[in-house]
Amino acid sequence: MTTPQYIISHDVGTSSNKAALVDLDGNIKAYDTENYPIFYPQVNWAEQEPCYYWEAIAKTTRHVVEKTGVSPSDIIGMVFSTQVLGIIPIDRNDEVLHRAIIWMDGRATKQAEKIMRKFGGRQVFAALVGTCITGKDGMAKLLWLKENEPEIYNKMECFLDVNGYLIFRATAQKVFEWSCASAFGFDLKKKDWMRMVLNYIGLDLNKFPRLVRSIDKVGGLTFEAAEACGLLPGTPVFGGCGDMQSAAIGSGAIGEGDGHIYLGTSGWVGVTTSKAPTGSHGVVTLQSGDPNMNLLIGEMETAGACLEWVKNEFYKHEQNDPNILNIYALMDDEIRSVSPGADYLICTPWLYGERCPVTDPIVRSTFFNLSASHRREHMLRAVYEGVAYNLRWIVEILEHKFAFSMPVLRVIGGGSKGVEWMQIIADITNRQVETLLQPQMAGTLGAALIATVGLGIYPDFKCANQLVTVDRIFHPQPQNIQVYNELYNTYKSLYYSLRKVYRNINCARVQRLHHQSTDSTDKKSTIPL
Repeated sequence: MTTPQYIISHDVGTSSNKAALVDLDGNIKAYDTENYPIFYPQVNWAEQEPCYYWEAIAKTTRHVVEKTGVSPSDIIGMVFSTQVLGIIPIDRNDEVLHRAIIWMDGRATKQAEKIMRKFGGRQVFAALVGTCITGKDGMAKLLWLKENEPEIYNKMECFLDVNGYLIFRATAQKVFEWSCASAFGFDLKKKDWMRMVLNYIGLDLNKFPRLVRSIDKVGGLTFEAAEACGLLPGTPVFGGCGDMQSAAIGSGAIGEGDGHIYLGTSGWVGVTTSKAPTGSHGVVTLQSGDPNMNLLIGEMETAGACLEWVKNEFYKHEQNDPNILNIYALMDDEIRSVSPGADYLICTPWLYGERCPVTDPIVRSTFFNLSASHRREHMLRAVYEGVAYNLRWIVEILEHKFAFSMPVLRVIGGGSKGVEWMQIIADITNRQVETLLQPQMAGTLGAALIATVGLGIYPDFKCANQLVTVDRIFHPQPQNIQVYNELYNTYKSLYYSLRKVYRNINCARVQRLHHQSTDSTDKKSTIPL
């Protein structure tokens, strides 16, 4: 009898790492999670300690092996799917020079504007690249490091993102994977760094690591890494990919023109394609986890985070009630008591600004048309619907601007477990919505499939069609189309009517908060963004 073999797959998010032991048929045998903190030294800054990532990797790996009793000799690969846009400077002695400046960090606004001016301004830059860049983007943050921390920048042999750092800790190899690199300055056609662009901006190309594909075996676990993880030295470690790309593979939406939605803390609409169109309206084209494909992504900054906010602010009493076992199930029950459209109350879900369908880090959320007749339940439903309006806007951009018809949307992430929310999304987008059996594990499953292709167990990523199971299907309800179309048009008009107001008030707010933060000497302050 052949001994079963397994992949250790890690989904390294913003607040935690999720490790899974996955067999070669895509079955998740065990998983474990480990949290780590985020530090906010100043307004719009967000950092993490890189060593905490590796400690979480080692701890969760040991736990899933211990839970199952699997022999380390039966584990034939390790792979990481990670948050992108992180910057971790490493010196020639392999020492970390600075905390990870993570994707949430928006400190480099001035550098983003400076970069766009070098190309003729925001409008010209957006026409060339597809979207404006912000202080959260990788090139801008590297330029910030050069201009504001020159000692660190000059001492830095190279920078790594979260995925590259974990590969380095596992194998001692300093590399950058294609899909992660496409968030920094990656030529999708040449499969190389955009050397002329990066040099023109003023960044040192020698500090950009060697590129690898997701399916490439970068190296084997070092003795030190193997001991920390409870695995065998030499266990193959693969290039892996970014979290968006692994989620897309794990959704099973891997064919030409296949669309999916992710609903976690943030959210996005993605389309898989072999083409490499220039982005627009905040939609960007990234390298897919499949080296032969690309991924069009329209990302909204907050999706599930909006529900989390409502839960924490409006349902504090219920969360402390021992008789209420599932607060989200209660919230689902409550929105059933409100008719579609929330009695013409609209919520815009832009808690931290927005990337797509509008690129605006200054915009914020609003409850519009609130009256004395509205109850808590109306506000709750308006939040669910507001996220769905935003998703519809992104879907329509992908359909009208890029000619991708998406009659079916595969939804993954924790948000897809909400039955009422899925029906709302089906109704507002007027599309069939499908959910999976284990929607929160799509990222770990997608990363595991990358390793199996890298090992030659499967010839290509079509295997995802065999290994991903649809659990439920939601069809749009015709009786809700009219009210949702009417409110959707109003939703879109709110941004254009209020964007100057948002900018005026929030620029003043940021200046005040900046003055307050610079008065503090506590470098581990947790000032919220």
